[in-house]
Amino acid sequence: MNKPDTGPREPLSEPRTIPVEAFISPDYAKAEEKKLWRKVWLQAGRVEEIPEVGNYLTYEITTDSVIITRTSEDTISAYYNVCPHRGRRLIDTPPGERNAVGKKRNFICGFHGWGFNLDGENIALLEKQDWQGALTEARTHLTPVKVGTWGGWIWINLDPNAEPLLDYLAPVPEMLNPFQLQNMRYRWRKWLVFDCNWKVALEAFAETYHVNTTHPEFLQFGNFRGWSRSHGLHAHIGYEAPKEMDQNQAAKLRLGSGADARISTAKTQVFTWENANTNTTETLVNAAIRLKDELPEGTPPDQVLKHWLESARRVDAERGVVWPVVDPKDVGKSGTAWQIFPNFQIGHAVNNMLCYSARPYKGDPDKCYFEAAVYQLYPEGEAPDTKWEYTAPTDWPPVLQQDFDNMAAVQQGMKSAGFTGTKPNPYAERSVVNLHTNLAKYMGIGEPREYD
Repeated sequence: MNKPDTGPREPLSEPRTIPVEAFISPDYAKAEEKKLWRKVWLQAGRVEEIPEVGNYLTYEITTDSVIITRTSEDTISAYYNVCPHRGRRLIDTPPGERNAVGKKRNFICGFHGWGFNLDGENIALLEKQDWQGALTEARTHLTPVKVGTWGGWIWINLDPNAEPLLDYLAPVPEMLNPFQLQNMRYRWRKWLVFDCNWKVALEAFAETYHVNTTHPEFLQFGNFRGWSRSHGLHAHIGYEAPKEMDQNQAAKLRLGSGADARISTAKTQVFTWENANTNTTETLVNAAIRLKDELPEGTPPDQVLKHWLESARRVDAERGVVWPVVDPKDVGKSGTAWQIFPNFQIGHAVNNMLCYSARPYKGDPDKCYFEAAVYQLYPEGEAPDTKWEYTAPTDWPPVLQQDFDNMAAVQQGMKSAGFTGTKPNPYAERSVVNLHTNLAKYMGIGEPREYD
């Protein structure tokens, strides 16, 4: 039967179902290493984590480990974390840590003492003459990895023929550059090993369709109907703004609902701060609490929103925190979060952000590394000294624990003979379909299909 012609549609707006192999198949997980993870740009750390020459951090993806180091004031380089002699890792990750960090003048292999400077050149090789001239500079140099920066993050790509970073990220930089994300710093960052596939973990946060059921306590603060849109490799999500309301209402800095926007906004902000510890700042919370004293009862919601944000911006400026000036229309258009293919999400606002990432855990399709980090603007030199903290699922903020309750249960449910594939909402969960549409291009299988 022919479908009626309804005119142009947004990409991936038709209902689609996704097969389960990408989530549960060991063979699929094994194939990801070569077909996906060695072909894409990956967010591996922040520029400010390696501020001085010789500072380094490591990043692991499946069986590969990469050293990222600052080689000069304005240059960052990356190499496979492996000695070309016998294959020993040059830097070991300390037990219980997410990755290794530190500062070195040279990288020395602990097996036979081969040494390498920050440019990856071999500078120490015992009894080199025994190789009868076969050890050329190329054969003893650390293998380089492509590296780039955007948004304050360091990005790596294991494919030597990879396209330029900004081409890969488009149109994300155009949408998010006004927010000056490079100026934000960690407020906290946590990680864990979770009992689900990395895609299940990411998808738990890549849509707003779950808010009403998973986080019902937020319903007292307003309507959280959301949308999701595809942008090639990447996708983004946002909330529908109330009619004739400032487009900030389509983003994260939202008013609370109810008869008195002053009171409901304060309640929303306090609840979010105490139960999610994300998506706001102390300045915003305190400015919201002051609304009842600074504005008369009956102030229209749009004026409450305007006063709240202007008041918080002014207080921050007085202590040396300067928010970027972003047109409200651009705020609304950018939504609340961007899903960067394949495994990173940026949840942005003008003065803070919440980011998630997930990676495979040792080739096991039922486990993943899951990470979350909250950032905000600080006065110069006053950002807290943070590190990646391994945190048990029960010790995260309560709202995130609610999401965790779903993730392991989804992983197990997908193995049921009675489950025929995921069926994402084509309006609110299009980001999920977009992820698998692009995964299929790399993997050669698993493309979402329209219903029969």
